Amino acid sequence: MAIRKPRGTQDFLPEQMIHWHYIEQRMREICKVYGFNEIRTPAFEETKLFLRGIGETTDVVQKEMYTFTTGDDGGSSFTLRPENTASAVRAYLENKVYGKEGLTKWDLPWAGWTPPSRKTPCPCSIQA
Repeated sequence: MAIRKPRGTQDFLPEQMIHWHYIEQRMREICKVYGFNEIRTPAFEETKLFLRGIGETTDVVQKEMYTFTTGDDGGSSFTLRPENTASAVRAYLENKVYGKEGLTKWDLPWAGWTPPSRKTPCPCSIQA
């Protein structure tokens, strides 16, 4: 049996990456015009960040998060980032900066549509 990519994901091949790079570069240029700079938040965060920020009874928390525990310190719980709002707010509060990065969550393909495995959100905050 051949190993195949996971259901609901896709590979971005070199000819597609040309388009991704163009879009990402344009996004950087537009954000720079409006005073935003890029940062990258970790691919995983402490689980409690999402439980508190999203809510324990939401579909994201109950069905769409990849969570794992470590054995080195008594079992800390970490989750691959399913959305970036909580991570961006955490980074803003911790470092006073703006953030953008890809997301990782479980999502089934819809009829005729495969969810992208990489999204480019542009979270921002407004200070009064």
